[in-house]
Amino acid sequence: MTKTTEPEWVFRADCPTRPILDQIADKWSMMTMAVLAEPKRFNEIKRRLEGVTQRVLTQTLRRLERNGMIERRVLPTSPVGVEYSLTPLGESLREPFSHLYTWAVEHADDIVARQRAYDARSATARPPGDG
Repeated sequence: MTKTTEPEWVFRADCPTRPILDQIADKWSMMTMAVLAEPKRFNEIKRRLEGVTQRVLTQTLRRLERNGMIERRVLPTSPVGVEYSLTPLGESLREPFSHLYTWAVEHADDIVARQRAYDARSATARPPGDG
């Protein structure tokens, strides 16, 4: 078995991967990218992502565009429309994300059961103020 060693800077506060991982790990970012298997307009994306607010979706799309994961294209329609699609960089994240998504689906019931068991134990076992 080979041991993988990360560069020393990987765990530092100024590591350049931190904001990238923060973006990628965000639930709305990942779900938005999943919805963009095909180009879509803002309202199409919003309808697919139950629970996302217009403000949060706007912020998510801007961050994804800034990071090069998606592109925004103004459509020559009246009124003017905007369409979002994955870039090649965004497409390259689909496979790793699909593995994570599959893992989450396969283990969701077990995780929910463990959360309930933990919550039941914690509600009776922890003294007030014990973080």
